[in-house]
Amino acid sequence: MRYDIRLSLEQSYNAASDHVRNLLRLLPSDGPNQRVLRRLLSVTPAPDERRDAQDFFGNATTLVAWHRPVTAIAFHLSVRAERWASPSMDISPPLARLASEVAAADFAPMSPLQFRNPSPRIPPVAEIAAFARTICTPDMSAYEAVAHLGRALHDRMTFDSTATEVTTPPAEAFAAGRGVCQDFAQIMVCGLRALGIPAGYVSGFIRTTPPPGQKRLEGVDAMHGWVMAWCGQAQGWVEYDPTNAQWAGEDYITVAIGRDYSDAAPVRGSVRTSGRQQTSHAVDMVALHAQTQ
Repeated sequence: MRYDIRLSLEQSYNAASDHVRNLLRLLPSDGPNQRVLRRLLSVTPAPDERRDAQDFFGNATTLVAWHRPVTAIAFHLSVRAERWASPSMDISPPLARLASEVAAADFAPMSPLQFRNPSPRIPPVAEIAAFARTICTPDMSAYEAVAHLGRALHDRMTFDSTATEVTTPPAEAFAAGRGVCQDFAQIMVCGLRALGIPAGYVSGFIRTTPPPGQKRLEGVDAMHGWVMAWCGQAQGWVEYDPTNAQWAGEDYITVAIGRDYSDAAPVRGSVRTSGRQQTSHAVDMVALHAQTQ
């Protein structure tokens, strides 16, 4: 499926800031299941510094900074990209054999060895580990275990946009049984690692479908978070969305990946100001005819 994607992300401050520095991960790149045809990120007002680069995991990064007072900043992204579904056949080993395949991997950035251990935002959580082990048994294939755990978390958790904040630990969200896509994904990563399945966090866009008979509205699509899991040498990496209990397919565009949300956050940075900061964003993800150029 081919898409045109537009993102508008705006930040405003009650008092002018004389120091703002942001690290952005907003530009999608080519990957195993997608191709980026064009991409453009514009920033208003123009920053005093801008540096585009790649991080350790291959994510496109943009560092921007202002050395003069600003009261509002806007990021506007325009992308045309294609996404196709990954193979759905299960060719992964049983969980009991996965560890030996992980141990045989190299130490490249996308090696499963980079994603098997705790990370800054996803420490071990005994309750999540116990839950995962009640859902998944050693005789299950790794691919089957990913789907079982994702569906079980979807059934156990309630989506609630007011229940958590961006800094809420997975243990707290799991105990409350409520959260947003970031919480669902990080809890699932924690559970998969407890099962011995290397797993990471994916940030990107998901296309939403309006109710039957209603038109799509601009800005209703969302930035989203889901899970990547390594299911053996033959299967490789797969992507699962526990918020919606489904494999990430043609309606998903990946922007950044990492060990947890901190590696893939769309915007990180520092601001020196007083008073409150307001942030708003809108996404529009429009499907195009396959031959559109």
